[in-house]
Order: sequence, then structure tokens, then C-alpha cells
Amino acid sequence: MFTGIITATGRVTKTETARADGSHTLERTLTLATPYADAVLGESIAVNGVCLTVVQKVDSSRGTELCFFVSSETCDRSNLGSLSEGDEVNLERALRATDRLSGHIVQGHVDGLARVTRIERQNESVLLGVSIPAVLQKYLVEKGSITLDGISLTINALAEGEAVLTIIPHTWNHTTLKTKKVGRDLNLEVDVIAKHVEKLTNAYHR
Repeated sequence: MFTGIITATGRVTKTETARADGSHTLERTLTLATPYADAVLGESIAVNGVCLTVVQKVDSSRGTELCFFVSSETCDRSNLGSLSEGDEVNLERALRATDRLSGHIVQGHVDGLARVTRIERQNESVLLGVSIPAVLQKYLVEKGSITLDGISLTINALAEGEAVLTIIPHTWNHTTLKTKKVGRDLNLEVDVIAKHVEKLTNAYHR
């Protein structure tokens, strides 16, 4: 489990793509240069908000390189399938039981993609607008939490399928949001509590 508080960024140093069982579905292996020298095999790390498992570790001139397997399901649902060498990614290590929950409960299970619709400077902050897939809009509420590329954010307003958020300078400067342009896709995870409440409510009213 994660909290959506980005602790570092990494850079893609190598990608390998293969067909899954000879089908049209793609699987990938991503190698990232990271600052996590003490990472261990089998550890879970959120990469752009996607929970991945460290399958190989190599210390090189570029620092600690960690290798992750990306399944076809993850390639289909997230932007990890389109990453290229040199791309920067947001990183967060798994939450310890004794850590502070500074963001909100984030599973690292991406629900879909949100497309950037606007980026507007507001003094020191940045106003970010993203379009939300219709099937996921019901899980969002004003002042509720949302995860975009692994970042825990608060929704300022909702209108016509768009969520509007204010990005503070620290978040803008210490994550990959500063590299995004209008039209780019961000990994979206809605609040898991909302999904559980919906299922329980539906079951109660049957």
C-alpha cells in the first residue's frame, strides 16, 4: 500500500517489449535508474502510481538500476506501456506500518487514464485540468482525493467530466507533472473506499 506522496523520481534506462503468448498483447520489462540503493528483490515500488515488483537490481554508473516486469493488463490500463528510454517517472516505496499517512490510501492499482486538458499558472501554483473517463466519474467528489501518476491530490472542482486541481510549487517541482503537456495521459486511481461503498450499497439494495 502507498500514500501518494512521491519520494523520488527515476529515469527509464532500458525497455524490452514482447508479445504475450504470441498474441497481440504486449508485456514489458522496464529498467529504471533510482536513488533506492537499499531496495531488495521482491519489494513493491509504485512507478507512476503503478505497484510493481523489483525483479532485478544492478548497481551501475547511473546509480541503482531496478528492473520491473509490466504485465499486459498493466500496459493496457496505464501509461507504462508507452514509456521510452530517458523518460522520467514518479517513485514511491511501500508504506511501513509505522509511517505517517500523509496522502491517502493508494493501492497502486490503476483504474484508467486521465488526459490533461489544461495547465494554467496561478501565481506560484498551477491549475491542472484532467478529463475523467465516464465510468469513473461517479467515484470523484469535490474536495475528495484522487491519484494521478502516483501523486495524491485534492479535487478542487468537477464539471462536465473534468476534474480541476491546484498543484502547489513543491509538488510541481518534485514530480513529473512539470514535464506534462495538454493531451498527455496520466495514470488514474480513484479512492478505493468509494468503490467498496458502492459495492456494499448495491448488495444491500438487491
